Amino acid sequence: MTRLPPLARPHADRGDTLAAFRPLPAPRSLSGALVERLTSDITSGKLPPGSRLPTEQEMIATTCVSRTVVREAVAALRAEGLVVTRQGVGAFVAAAPRRPFRIEGGELHSLREVIEVMELRTGVEIEAAGLAAERASAAGLARIGDAYEAVDRAIGRGDAGVDQDFAFHRSIAEATENPQFVSFLEYLGRFIIPRQTIHVAVDRAAQRSAYLAKIQREHRDILDAVRAGAAAAARAAMRRHLLNSRKRYQSLAELET
Repeated sequence: MTRLPPLARPHADRGDTLAAFRPLPAPRSLSGALVERLTSDITSGKLPPGSRLPTEQEMIATTCVSRTVVREAVAALRAEGLVVTRQGVGAFVAAAPRRPFRIEGGELHSLREVIEVMELRTGVEIEAAGLAAERASAAGLARIGDAYEAVDRAIGRGDAGVDQDFAFHRSIAEATENPQFVSFLEYLGRFIIPRQTIHVAVDRAAQRSAYLAKIQREHRDILDAVRAGAAAAARAAMRRHLLNSRKRYQSLAELET
């Protein structure tokens, strides 16, 4: 798209607002980049509650994007409760903008932050294990068993089995027959079993196979309890597994400091 010259300021008192808008880098999703920029300005207070966003034409001129990109960005901000629109007037920062819950990959800078995400998932997965034990169909139990065997095969190949490990946890979520558990795990997918963290842990372990075998024994306890329909035992097994995982990662985090 041809870059347009900056639009002259329509009102002197809007100078600070328009100053936040600059041409956006082309390689990224333009609407996503605009949403990210506006979200940052709103949550940081640069665009205070009640302030009016620049008009479509102003944003097109100052960011060098299309009208479609601007409209998609404003619609996304409205859906997240950050802005409100008034017919024929424009878009305004919400009186009490709420920051949407989101975990970005770039935010996990350390093992300590990985542990924080693991703590977040603990309560959800413990309950998922119990519900799976109560509700799993024959097909659901088969999927959990298949996922467990896939982890075994990956370990046998000398692989850390990260993808297979996630598939095992996802299969338990599926067995709850509640799609919200699956959606939550899919949202956290790339965070709950971080590849880099797993590999660091394995590389530092004196016996790689013993480290992975310990994790797989914990998986087996979960599988056995779910198969037996023992909800309390399944919750307890999942709790042990996740607490042990946190302890393993915590040990690594302490080595970083």
